[in-house]
Amino acid sequence: MKRLLKAIGKYFADFGTAVSKGDIWVKLSLIIMGMGYIGRGQVIKGLLVTALEAVFVLFTKNISWPYITKLNTLGTVQREEVFDPITMTKTVNEYDNSLLILLFGVLGIAIIVAFLLVYIGNIKSAYRIQELKKNGKHVNNFAEDLRELVNDKFHITLLALPSIGVIFMCILPIIFMVCIAFTNYDAAHQPPSTLFTWVGWKNFITLFSNKQGSTFAYAFVKVLIWTLIWAALATVTTYIGGILLAMLINHQDTKLKKMWRSLFVVTIAIPQFVTLLLISKMFGNYGIVNGILTRIGLVDKLLEWGWISTSYVPFMTHSGLTHVMIILINIWVGIPYQMLIATGILMNIPSDQLESARIDGANKFQIFWKITMPYMLFITGPSLVTSFIGNINNFNVIYLLTGDYVTTDASLAAANAKDVDLLITWLFKITSESQLKQYYMASVIGIVVFIICATLTLVTYSRMIKGDKEEVFQ
Repeated sequence: MKRLLKAIGKYFADFGTAVSKGDIWVKLSLIIMGMGYIGRGQVIKGLLVTALEAVFVLFTKNISWPYITKLNTLGTVQREEVFDPITMTKTVNEYDNSLLILLFGVLGIAIIVAFLLVYIGNIKSAYRIQELKKNGKHVNNFAEDLRELVNDKFHITLLALPSIGVIFMCILPIIFMVCIAFTNYDAAHQPPSTLFTWVGWKNFITLFSNKQGSTFAYAFVKVLIWTLIWAALATVTTYIGGILLAMLINHQDTKLKKMWRSLFVVTIAIPQFVTLLLISKMFGNYGIVNGILTRIGLVDKLLEWGWISTSYVPFMTHSGLTHVMIILINIWVGIPYQMLIATGILMNIPSDQLESARIDGANKFQIFWKITMPYMLFITGPSLVTSFIGNINNFNVIYLLTGDYVTTDASLAAANAKDVDLLITWLFKITSESQLKQYYMASVIGIVVFIICATLTLVTYSRMIKGDKEEVFQ
């Protein structure tokens, strides 16, 4: 943090130095950005920078600024249709659109911030050229600048487009979503027919407090607990299972190793969408599994023992049993992928360490626990964190397997949630399956998911990279 603050301070200090010590061309750049280059003979570069400034001014004045000025209210003029008895037609007034105001307002502010950074960089660059000229050093022409972009500064050229893509495809949508969390945007406030407005922290209070009779706080706690339990169990079971399966297949006494690997890889080749839907139907109340259990008389026995109260085993409709089935099915789906990763890593464990352990009298379990697992965790640690975060957001497994599940918890149902929902599936149902379309609550939940994932990632990665663990496995 100190380094960051120091870097920011130096950035603006250099700008102040450029403004105070710059000559007439640098000072003219404060008004017309390209003058600092044109005055030094870099005409093409100067014209391009001036053109960029003109485009920014026109875009801001004609497109983004009218929306930015309305951001504080998100619009005040409601859409109305007026019937004109003379022309016998309906006319629409000049109404505000809250969604467009928020979207273009956020975009406009982001472009202004980006332009200010370019503007400061341009002044500093003009002053730098002034100093080069003053000291009699060479100043690149336009052609030499272009050559630098494909030689010494090629990394900048390569990173420019992806960086712009990340800003527009990731950062701006996140900022937009965060803003939605502070509004009342839902089905009752749907642009362009109606406006929505800012409500401050009201939505967060609704999610984290039981005040005002809200069921969201109750649902949030239950869904969050299950989300974390699911993510932990789904990650650990597939990870350990994949390692054990890889060790079993790679064992010297195992025959037809290629055949076994191929059989497990087939499960990866089949689209997960198809697999999960098929399995959900197989374990349905009247699916093939219940049909087999009924034919062999097991369902009758379970009824007789009082273990079930229906004419079928509620694999996917009973709360506790459904949770167990989700974990078991995910093991079957996820282990083959982890097996492939573990196979390659197991083949690269330093053989001298294994041999030394055997000479020292270590048994197979000790070798596995003291050498194999630490090595696997060292190599696959980042992947394990990614897998855990991915399971927190594992929409497919939960949504496709639990389509027929109906919760018996009235409070959960009132919040459009189920016992088996993750935060991500709950978010989806609030916006897509609920008639209220509570986009603002979905945004709040999305922010919570982001904070959880970001915190876990930062904490685990910082602990993994601490120390010199590379030397242990050399």
